[in-house]
Amino acid sequence: MSPCILCQSPHGTSHSSAKSSRRREVRLQWRENNRMANVPPKYDDLGKESRDVFGKGYGFGAVKLDLKTKTKKGVELITSGSSNNDTGKVFGSLETKYKYADYGVTFGEKWTTDNVLTTQITVEDQIAKGLKLEFDTSFAPNTGKKSAKIKSAYKQDYFNGTGDVDFDFAGPTVQASAVIGYEGWVAGYQAAYDTAKSKLIGNNFSFGYRSDDFHIHSSVNDGSRFTGSVYHKINNNLEAAAQLNWASGNSSTTFQVGCKYDIDKDSSIRTKVNNTSQVGLAYTQRLRDGIKVTLSSLIDTKNLNQGGHKIGLGLDLEA
Repeated sequence: MSPCILCQSPHGTSHSSAKSSRRREVRLQWRENNRMANVPPKYDDLGKESRDVFGKGYGFGAVKLDLKTKTKKGVELITSGSSNNDTGKVFGSLETKYKYADYGVTFGEKWTTDNVLTTQITVEDQIAKGLKLEFDTSFAPNTGKKSAKIKSAYKQDYFNGTGDVDFDFAGPTVQASAVIGYEGWVAGYQAAYDTAKSKLIGNNFSFGYRSDDFHIHSSVNDGSRFTGSVYHKINNNLEAAAQLNWASGNSSTTFQVGCKYDIDKDSSIRTKVNNTSQVGLAYTQRLRDGIKVTLSSLIDTKNLNQGGHKIGLGLDLEA
């Protein structure tokens, strides 16, 4: 006996189709996330986690204001301004970005108080999956100086490579890098060549290991500068890092340790200390959604009574 037509939902087919479509989207997203997990960082991002512990959240010797807004049509407006406490020099910039998500194209423009106008066009995942092309131009009306760059990046499983050309009237500079990774181990090489001088001006190697909560990184730049760093995410609230630098011809080695601790979802503290007894401190507080303030200081503990210490203030606004 055939099922009663009246017992069937008139929308059963559409509901089934919608569920099937959602399942396909979930599977595709899972595959994409799993694929990206196998892609190593680009060369410039190797060791970035430890560098962020020492660099982000500090603004010694300056007062800084950042404002980010977004229009209804998706245009991002970014305004930045900073004042150097020592020199009194004020620097500012106005940047706009608009992304055509359907076409993988992003347009950007930036104008600074140094009267330099920069234009950027980025195309991603259009010509080939994993390929990113970037076209940068800059123009200084006061001096008439112009420059242009073409940047490319390609990433796939276990590989991340870049190739850049910086055009100059004397001759372009070509830079390329490649990173391979497998089961947490990463190795990379970066080179730069000045065609005007027919000379290799960059020759860098890097090697390391990465896991979910632990990264170790080492690099040799131009055969004369050596860097090593360790990063550990102890828990969801606490991160710690150590970094060591040495240059050939110099008998001394620089060393620093630092950490970041999230007190709660609205506040965090950072601290770092180096082998010259300089101590950096920073406190960040989110006053409300879209408003964040950061206070930082650099203290020379060897000369507490002689001055030379630095303080900084940062205010981030986002709407």
